[in-house]
Amino acid sequence: MSKAPWVVAGAAAVALGGVVFLTRPASGSVHPTPRPGITAGKILPDFAIPKNPGAMEAYAAARRAAATLDGVYCHCDCSKHAGHRSLLTCFESDHGAYCDICMGEAMLASGMAARGQSLMEIRAAIDRQFGT
Repeated sequence: MSKAPWVVAGAAAVALGGVVFLTRPASGSVHPTPRPGITAGKILPDFAIPKNPGAMEAYAAARRAAATLDGVYCHCDCSKHAGHRSLLTCFESDHGAYCDICMGEAMLASGMAARGQSLMEIRAAIDRQFGT
C-alpha cells in the first residue's frame, strides 16, 4: 500500500492550518461575512464629515470599497464598544473621522481592492498592520 495519498493529505492539512492561522484576526475577533448588495449609500456625505485630518480621504476610500469594508473587522474594537458590524459601519456615522485605526484600515483596504487583491489578502494585511 502506497504512503503517497497519506503524505499528500497530511501536507494539505498542514497548509490549510497555515492559511487559517495566518488569516485570522490577531485580536481573537472574527471578520464579518460581507453581505450581498451592500453599497456606499449609508456612508456620511461630505458635508457631514467632521473636518479632521484625513477624514475626507478615508470616507472617500470607504465609498470606493464599501462592499469590501463590510467584510472587514475593525481593530479599534468598535464592534464591542459601539455595536458596529464591520469597518463599513464606522463610516456610516462620524466615528470613522475620529479614529486613526478606522481611517487607516479603510485607506489600506480601498487601495488593495483597487489593485484587485482578494478579501482574504486584505483581511490578512489589515490584521498584520492593525491587529494586536
